[in-house]
Amino acid sequence: MLYVIKMGWDEGGDTGRVDAVLAGALAGVEYREISDLEAFVRFFPDPAEEKPAERRPVLFVVNLARGGISVGYARFIAYISQHPHCLENCVGSVVVDGAEELFTKKAGREMIFMANRSGCGFPGAPLVEATGSLYNFNLRAKLQGIANLRAYENAVKKLVEALLAFQGAPAPADGRHRIALFHASNRKTSNTLLLWSMVRDAIGDAAILREVSLRNGSVVDCRGCSYEACLHFGEKGECFYGGTLVKEGYPAIRESDTLVFCCPNYNDAVSANIMAFFNRMTALFRSDFREFAKKRVFALVVSGYSGGDIVAEQVIDALNCNKHFILPPHFALMETANDPGSILACEGIEQRAGDMARRIVEIG
Repeated sequence: MLYVIKMGWDEGGDTGRVDAVLAGALAGVEYREISDLEAFVRFFPDPAEEKPAERRPVLFVVNLARGGISVGYARFIAYISQHPHCLENCVGSVVVDGAEELFTKKAGREMIFMANRSGCGFPGAPLVEATGSLYNFNLRAKLQGIANLRAYENAVKKLVEALLAFQGAPAPADGRHRIALFHASNRKTSNTLLLWSMVRDAIGDAAILREVSLRNGSVVDCRGCSYEACLHFGEKGECFYGGTLVKEGYPAIRESDTLVFCCPNYNDAVSANIMAFFNRMTALFRSDFREFAKKRVFALVVSGYSGGDIVAEQVIDALNCNKHFILPPHFALMETANDPGSILACEGIEQRAGDMARRIVEIG
């Protein structure tokens, strides 16, 4: 049974386009439609006991009026954010249909972030967004030789099929995940690496760990090679610029089924070296995207003052939406610590680090 959660249908906006697209995508699918918060709360209460045994697929559909504001969407988000376990053992995808050219990506990744914090996992590429003009479907339509609206319809149908077929990450053959940790921090001063050390100690020998520092050597950002050039280098496990990202980063991705990123908050963004790595993954992604879709991604985010949610959403956008990595439930551990070593004084930090370690080594 697929749960279709429709948000923003009660505000007088035009829903004809997205209704027609959904009708085509859901043809032949057994589903339950939920368009009011009261019904959502009945089906997705915040469980006081164990999470539901049966995995529930959920399609979140957001209709955005002009200005990018939807009171109905806000009501759902408010409930989800205040009930951090209401979506346990759910797996989701998102459709955002907008009345103008802005806000669809913002709403989409916010929906993924909020649902993930409440226990919902997401397969790779879980977001289809449609701007008012459907200009964002130009390339897909051109490649398929069809109109933009048809490309939108095809994308949503494919999204639903992928959601219903998703079974989670494959279990490791020997029962232990192979984890690659990526960071670009100074061990003497980094609260993020201190947080990782607590998580790593809690993992112990329950997984096989490999750590990759992206501080070593010169890190050059993606130069935007042609598709053909990028594919050529990716097929050889390389990138035009080479360097640490290729010599150490690429092999670590290929050898691992789980990626963990240490993401200190730099001006409400991941650090330059981490972002360069995200961008430079493209060459490998072009040749290995099916393998990327089998791997999980987690993040440790530490902010000096605030903004950890912004950084976590950036990771979602780059790695789950664009690079197709699986987003497990509660994928990010977000903390606030400024002075070197102050992460150790955060109340309950050892418990939260231990919980994160258990999520990382969890099978299934």
